[in-house]
Amino acid sequence: MASLIEVRDLLALQGRMEAQQLSAALHTPRAMIDAMLARMEAMGKAMRIQEEATGCLTGSCKQCPEGKSACSREWWALR
Repeated sequence: MASLIEVRDLLALQGRMEAQQLSAALHTPRAMIDAMLARMEAMGKAMRIQEEATGCLTGSCKQCPEGKSACSREWWALR
């Protein structure tokens, strides 16, 4: 089980990561990582970075059957 300090340290080393990458690297359930990142964001220590989905103009491409929001990625970085 990872701690907030381990999440912070990994983000510091990597620069920015997705929550799924953090979960895999720290061998911690995704729900726990999401909760830790939300807490770090509330404390002002981490920030959420939304990546624009530039390849999906109409929201109905073959890569995103759920729509444009399914193609967007969310990254996390330290402030």
